[in-house]
Order: sequence, then C-alpha cells, then structure tokens
Amino acid sequence: MTKIDQEEVKNNVFDIQIKNITIAGAGTLGAQVAWQAAFKGFDVIVYGPSDKGLNRCRNAHKEFATLFIKTRGASQKEIDAANNRLNYTQDLESAVKNADFINESVPEDIQLKKDFYKKLAELAPERTIFTTNSSTMLPSQYAQETGRPDKFLALHFANEIWEANVAEIMGHADTDPRVFNRVVELAKQIGMVPIPIHKEQHGYVLNSLLMPLLGAAGNLMFSGVADVENIDKTWMIATGARKGPFGIMDMVGMQTMYNVMKIAALKSKKKPLMDRANMIKELFIDQGKMGVSTGEGFYKYPNPRYEAPDFLK
Repeated sequence: MTKIDQEEVKNNVFDIQIKNITIAGAGTLGAQVAWQAAFKGFDVIVYGPSDKGLNRCRNAHKEFATLFIKTRGASQKEIDAANNRLNYTQDLESAVKNADFINESVPEDIQLKKDFYKKLAELAPERTIFTTNSSTMLPSQYAQETGRPDKFLALHFANEIWEANVAEIMGHADTDPRVFNRVVELAKQIGMVPIPIHKEQHGYVLNSLLMPLLGAAGNLMFSGVADVENIDKTWMIATGARKGPFGIMDMVGMQTMYNVMKIAALKSKKKPLMDRANMIKELFIDQGKMGVSTGEGFYKYPNPRYEAPDFLK
C-alpha cells in the first residue's frame, strides 16, 4: 500500500459506522466485552444458546456495575445508561439483524467456529464486520466460512478487560485495511489500548508471552518440584504481579486451558502435553471446577488464598 493509500485509509476509517454491537458468547470474556462496550455508549446485544448462560451473564453485569461504582468512579446514571443499552437473546437471527459489528467467543473448536460462521453469514447484514475473540486460532483458518473475508479479523481481549485493557487486532491476507483500522479505532472507543499485529501468529502477543509461563508452572507442579501456592508466591514476589500462574489459569478458565493444551499436544505430538491436558480434564473440568467462573479451580473463590494479606509473607 502506498503512503497516499495509507493516509486515505486512516482518514476515511470512520466512514464505517459502528453503533450496534453483538457479542456472540455469554461466557466470562463475552460478558466483560459486552459490559465495557455498553458502558462506553454502544448498543449491545448478547447472544447465548442457553438461558442458563445468559442468566450468568446478567448476574455478571450486576457485579460489574457494583465494581465500576466502587472502584472506577462510575455514577449511578452511567450504570443505568449502560444497562439500558444491553439486551440478551437466545435467538441468533434477532441478535445480528441490525449488527454493525460482531465479536465471537465460541469455544475453541475449529469445526464449531466454522459451523457458527456459516450460519452467521446467512443471517447478518452484508455490512457487518465479524471479529473473533479466539485465543488460539488464526482468522485465516475460518475466514472463508464467514462469507466476507475482507470484513473478518481477530479482536482478542485479555481477562478483566478494564484492568488488562489490551485489545489485540490481527487480520489475515484478505482483511480490508480500512476494516482493520476501523477495528483499531473501535478498540480505543471502548477504552482499550489497541495492539495491532502485523502477521498472523498463534497466541497473538499476549498468549505467546503467557503460555510459556503457565507451561513452566505446570511442569513444576506436576513433577512435584513445588506446590501451587509456592509457585504463585515466587512469581508474585519476584515480579510484583497481582496473580501467579495458577491464579491466572483460574481466571482464564479450565476449559480454555484444556483446549490450549490439547491443541499444543496435537500439534507437537508430545505425549506429556496430552497427559497434562487429560489431567486438567479429569481433576478440574470433570469435577465442575472450571476456575473463577464456578468458584473453584486451583483456588476457591470469591476469596482466593493469593489475595489474603499474609500470602506473600
């Protein structure tokens, strides 16, 4: 792209209107993105396939409202306005019929995502920008299923998005540069720090840095070198981090951890990685211990041991 073309892309980026946002997926991150977008003035519809999941999302939004008043200086007027901009539905067609922008958080299974986007392509307006919040997959892996590869890219958020307010934007070979730049600006509009990624990369920037840490922590624990609390304590004291690797795993969620480990194991064909993934499934997922979202993972919530005043002593 020439210098003049780049300037045109930059100048015309707001010609692409984004007012109505659909969040496809009512889980931990989906709920956070929906709340943040609504708080920043966008009309938001949360789509989820089950009433149970949508109810969890509604309850999460009540918690976020309290959190924003207590810790972020939000007024009751701002909270009421955010709530008025939020809607919830199990009907995908009604969720996307007026959407300018969609952010998807379907489980990390390539076939699930492909099937979802094929259905989405039939229902959403031609103008709608599709983005994936996938933490492990590349946009090019299912861009064609979207029916609009030029309007498809990744917009990936970190958990607790108002604290870890990075938004990683990653396109693929066919992504329209104007769409890419519009999503960068949208990230700014909802209070994120955009991190443009110039080449497709599994794990983006954040998880490319984070996963080796979590893998090393798992090695230390599963091999019996040190226990969960002392591994976390070491990391927190040495780096000043608010959480250690196992606290981070609880926040990310065991299902995501399992999916990431399974994908890595299949890709590398290393049996120890698959053994560890299966251990996560047996010890946590099969027991309903999904992390923060269910109240128990490596720690018990809402008052995990690593937040105790004496934990680092």
